[in-house]
Amino acid sequence: MTEKTIEKHPRRKAREYTMQALYALEINNGYPTDILELYDQSFNDSKDNEYMKELFHCVVEKKTWADDLITECLQNWEYGRVAILDKILLRMGVSEIYHISDVPPKVTISEMVEIAKEYSTEESSSFVNGILDTIYKNYSEKN
Repeated sequence: MTEKTIEKHPRRKAREYTMQALYALEINNGYPTDILELYDQSFNDSKDNEYMKELFHCVVEKKTWADDLITECLQNWEYGRVAILDKILLRMGVSEIYHISDVPPKVTISEMVEIAKEYSTEESSSFVNGILDTIYKNYSEKN
């Protein structure tokens, strides 16, 4: 059996680094600029580094708004019971759908689902997909 090395798209890497930085922020309750600076030192591609910063700051600034939007889409589930990584991926997805215009929403949903498959629980990918799909449908109806 040969091992395949698949190079990840730079935007996928940026999203993964953003997720990790947001997780570190959530766990440590640190200052966003300190956390971002730490991850910035590990992430060298300037174009995608800018994307990571844009997404990170958007999620941090819009966290309460995103949490409210996500909570509206939960059925028979309390937001407090959602896994931390899933919350972060949902916040990232909501931020991309609503505030980052150069990423098609379907791409956003697909990316968050793929990252959930790699980093979160077995059920997370379908959970993230369902919530973001609902959010996107609501967004489409309003715009």
